[in-house]
Amino acid sequence: MRRRLLAALATGVPLITAAAYLPNASAQPSRGPAAVSAPPVCSPQSVRAPAGTTVESVTAVRHEAGTVEVPEVWPLPAGHVDGVPAFCDVTVILTHPGAGDHVTVRTWLPLQGWNGRLQTIGGSAYAAGDYGKGLAGAVRNGYAAATTDAGVGTYLDTSWALSGDGRVNEALLENFASRSAHEAAVVAKEVIAGFYGRPASYAYFNGCSTGGRQGYMEAQRHPDDYDGILANAPAVHWDEFEVATLWPQVVMNQEKNHPTPCELGAFTKAAVQACDPLDGAEDGLVDAPERCRFDPRSLIGTKVLCEGRELTITAADATVVRRIWDGPRTTSGRKLWPGVPVGAELSALAGTTPPDADGNVKGAPFPVPAAWVATWLKKQPSFDVSTVTYAQFPQLFRQSQAEYDGVIGTDDPDLSAFRDSGGKLLTWHGQADEFIPTQGTVTYREQVERKLGGTKKVDDFYRLFLAPGVTHCGFNDGSGATVDDLGALVAWVEGGRAPRTLPVTVRNASGDQVSRDLRSYRPGTGAAR
Repeated sequence: MRRRLLAALATGVPLITAAAYLPNASAQPSRGPAAVSAPPVCSPQSVRAPAGTTVESVTAVRHEAGTVEVPEVWPLPAGHVDGVPAFCDVTVILTHPGAGDHVTVRTWLPLQGWNGRLQTIGGSAYAAGDYGKGLAGAVRNGYAAATTDAGVGTYLDTSWALSGDGRVNEALLENFASRSAHEAAVVAKEVIAGFYGRPASYAYFNGCSTGGRQGYMEAQRHPDDYDGILANAPAVHWDEFEVATLWPQVVMNQEKNHPTPCELGAFTKAAVQACDPLDGAEDGLVDAPERCRFDPRSLIGTKVLCEGRELTITAADATVVRRIWDGPRTTSGRKLWPGVPVGAELSALAGTTPPDADGNVKGAPFPVPAAWVATWLKKQPSFDVSTVTYAQFPQLFRQSQAEYDGVIGTDDPDLSAFRDSGGKLLTWHGQADEFIPTQGTVTYREQVERKLGGTKKVDDFYRLFLAPGVTHCGFNDGSGATVDDLGALVAWVEGGRAPRTLPVTVRNASGDQVSRDLRSYRPGTGAAR
């Protein structure tokens, strides 16, 4: 299990935001001077407590130019970022009286060459913020950078979720869901103004996955915090999709059949080959997975070579894949949520253990949805999610909606206040996202259009791009898929140049790099070039 997680997460999937490492994102802002006459002094400063908090401490540590070492934070290994200029790390510890929490807000401030902007880095999985990689990349590009830990745990640490009596720790959940992201913006702006003697000219939020959800929450609840929000593969509809992404495990357990990764990969490869031509270009990419009508039963009887063994795909295998692609339903057939997109890696959510001595395997659920169901719904961290049945699944789905939509759903379509504040929201979502179904983001965008008067009006401040063949948070992660998304957002905010297209480089099913110009999403058009 640990090895599988390390392999998945070390590639930037699903937990690392990488959009700070952009060639064009450090251009000088168009308002206000960027330079300062002399390097500021790195020393603690007085910080006013955001409403509802108390400041416990403020520290400042100077870091000389060079390499920033990023610590190992399980399950991700240690790393480093080279070429980072000297900066001052101002750390503010907040608490909410009566909550017993301790929330860290870190702001890294370039001692020279500040571009006049703030870039706040979002979190991943159950971590609310960054451990140095995103911060260092932002500072290297001239930004003052900020992040918060919300007083909770690391990527897969959910020990904070329940109090001693087994009840949900509502204060920490509120921190993780919304409160701390806003307070980080308040603190970072004050620290910047005190350090440089003037406020940031522009403020940006940059996040993917959980960080994407945080960006949407900021737009919904605190529309004046940021001029521009880059929120990719966003974990919106959290209360619904976290339960929905346990569905592949429920299917395998209920069908009593656990296909190997090789067999699952064969289904994905065949589906991509069958549906690639639907967009008029045979390039190894599926532009609109939801339109793919590939029937997994067509592979029944196909031989698959897997680690030296020849396996035969069965009707039971095809049933499992069909149900996973289709997505969760009630026992009466009512659709609850989209399934894993065709073209995405099925074994990410339909993971299995290695064979035991008798050749038997069991399901190995991805830890994020498994923890949500066991800890926040069952209130029993040790709950065995493999016992969830088809009949019980809809009950858990509805329970999650009822208890948590208002807390962490992040699906309020009324973005009128963000629009009226002049903010811009830019999102891309990979259509081969193996952890967060792309269709959930599309659904949210369409809800905003219905609320605010249609596609054209929403495009004035919010644009969504769908990226064929791209995995979860899969741009700028070292896989060969690249995009200058932050540069596009900066040009929109500061130059008024709304991105009609988003130039990207992706890898197709054969591993070849393909250049595309993604067009802003339109209902019914998918990710047209």
